[in-house]
Amino acid sequence: MTVGRPKASSRETLAEAASELFLEQGYAATTVDDITRRAGVSRSSFFNYFSSKADVLWGAFDERLDAAASALRDGAAPAREAVRSIGDGFAPDSLALAVAQASAMGIGDDLERERAVRQVRLAHAVADRLERDGTRPLEAQVRAAAWAGALLAAVWSWSEAGPGRSSLSALVDDALSYAP
Repeated sequence: MTVGRPKASSRETLAEAASELFLEQGYAATTVDDITRRAGVSRSSFFNYFSSKADVLWGAFDERLDAAASALRDGAAPAREAVRSIGDGFAPDSLALAVAQASAMGIGDDLERERAVRQVRLAHAVADRLERDGTRPLEAQVRAAAWAGALLAAVWSWSEAGPGRSSLSALVDDALSYAP
């Protein structure tokens, strides 16, 4: 017998509560306790789903990034395709809302810092794969940095334009077309 809310429901409820609070009082002023009170769950429930406030925003993206990094390590997809796949079927979420409402949430600097961390993480995974496939190290690093940058630029563009109004996949394809 399952007790409490279903996992997806609790995760979504927490993300929604966090987003509301970030808009109302700002990211820095919102605590995990505020989020759990608003969501009607315990503090331990929060940490069952998220490791930090930032994870509330980046969780879905990080899952896709982890899947792409795994595909790159396992050789399951060509490097460029693994990067492109991160945008496939991506639905508007708390990250897209945070990007679109960064000023209102007072989260611009935090988003940029977290964006850079993920861009570097993806670039390393791509460069490793390209090098294993025989690309010279410098070329692999330049391509990987460009592809990771293109992906994050597409996510930002999609979010700022109003996520759901266009296909993130199409924007990722467009952004990757500019990268070597």
